Amino acid sequence: MTAEGRSEPPSFGDLNLDQVVAAITSGRGEYDLAGFFHSPLGDPDAVRFRQEVFRDLEPQDIRERITSFATQMRSVRRLLVQKLDYRYQRETRFFEAAETYARCVSELASALDGIQVRSRGLLWFKACLSDYVGSAAFNSLCAEAAEVRTGLAGVAYNLRISAGRVTVSRPDPAPDYTAQIEATFERFRRGSVRDYLATFSVEPDLNHVGILDRIALLYPDAFAALDAFCDRHRLFVDPGVAAFEREVQFYLAHLEFIERLRSRGLPFCYPRVSDDAKAIRARETFDIALAGRLVGEGTPVVRNDVELQGPERVIVVTGPNQGGKTTFARTFGQLHYLAALGCPVPGTEADLFLCDRLFTHFGREEQLADLRGRLEDDLLRMRAILDEATPSSVVILNEVFTSTTLLDAVYLSTEVLRRIEELDLLSVWVTFVDEIAAMGKTTVSMVSNVLPEDPDVRTFKITRRPADGHAYAAAIAAKYSVSYQRLKARLPA
Repeated sequence: MTAEGRSEPPSFGDLNLDQVVAAITSGRGEYDLAGFFHSPLGDPDAVRFRQEVFRDLEPQDIRERITSFATQMRSVRRLLVQKLDYRYQRETRFFEAAETYARCVSELASALDGIQVRSRGLLWFKACLSDYVGSAAFNSLCAEAAEVRTGLAGVAYNLRISAGRVTVSRPDPAPDYTAQIEATFERFRRGSVRDYLATFSVEPDLNHVGILDRIALLYPDAFAALDAFCDRHRLFVDPGVAAFEREVQFYLAHLEFIERLRSRGLPFCYPRVSDDAKAIRARETFDIALAGRLVGEGTPVVRNDVELQGPERVIVVTGPNQGGKTTFARTFGQLHYLAALGCPVPGTEADLFLCDRLFTHFGREEQLADLRGRLEDDLLRMRAILDEATPSSVVILNEVFTSTTLLDAVYLSTEVLRRIEELDLLSVWVTFVDEIAAMGKTTVSMVSNVLPEDPDVRTFKITRRPADGHAYAAAIAAKYSVSYQRLKARLPA
């Protein structure tokens, strides 16, 4: 599982997947997980491989144990990157890191031994980890760490500071009367008293007095063992363990993100994927980016169904503005992209096509620095998409050719649709041109609904039915503020 050097796909912004990935990876910056989300898979078996791992990691107990392992590994890295000036301080921090590493790896191996996993990925790692923990190298690390710890545990010293002179010596053989003195004077305690204990700095750096070097002279065997340990185990972190810690964060991060949505009643499923069958279906699906925001606001999330059968390839979505059409288009794209990552997708069940690339064309405003007009920009972008797309691609089109006349929009849309049919592309097309919704056997018409008793209220449900022919008229009326609702509001009661 590699994800190095992959940049964000061009479609991310249009589909709001950049927002989703930012939310999923938040708090995990040290793992650089974005690359995993920028690298969709092209093989159905690779998708199923990841889905198996996700399923294994669904139970809370195994996630907690792996999270505990990762927390300790972060402590290891923090200890290793500390910039310290003194030799024995550096070596002590290194030794603490090695001890923590040995402990957390042993605990992870024991935890996996006690948990039944079924995925090929975790079964393979479990076997590799078992071999590693049983290896001579790891056992040597643990045994030598125990010996060094025993030696350092016996280090004790007296520190005397007098007249600018610091003296370090072994402890006096005289008994320590501290406890007896405290018990004798305890009866004289009257309420709270001032604390005269000195507070030492918690900073890891030592001063220049060199006390630690003098302690090492008092206990040469213990510190010689520390020296030898650091030399022999300079690279104690196993590359496979380090790779697992990073890669498992991809799964944990996504599961934690969708868990918040699941807790609000939103379903997720593992889609069946195919790289040849283009009959697709998703039940009760939704825009995952929008859902993340609405859940935070306490607003209900509307769910919709998607289905294409037989020769059907293009879903043409029409209806009133602000009715959920663009959200529906984003949902279609998100479904296919997340499925290609091997991730759970929004919905109760899904059958999806494993595409090679996902193209989007969302309308955008003209830029002053761009000498092209909006129509020219639409045409050039459409040409680039159709030149690069293959029969295995998915294309999402949202409100293209809105800057021209209806007659020209119909003509241009017809030509684009003809090319889409030639390439046998799966597509969702949000448009005001109702005519293309019934141009052939490959197109399916879906319409965003309003309340029958109040056409000004959107339900955000997108249903499969013929276009009503009002989309373009409604768009023009809204543009010039002469819609039924606007006119009604202007008239006196």
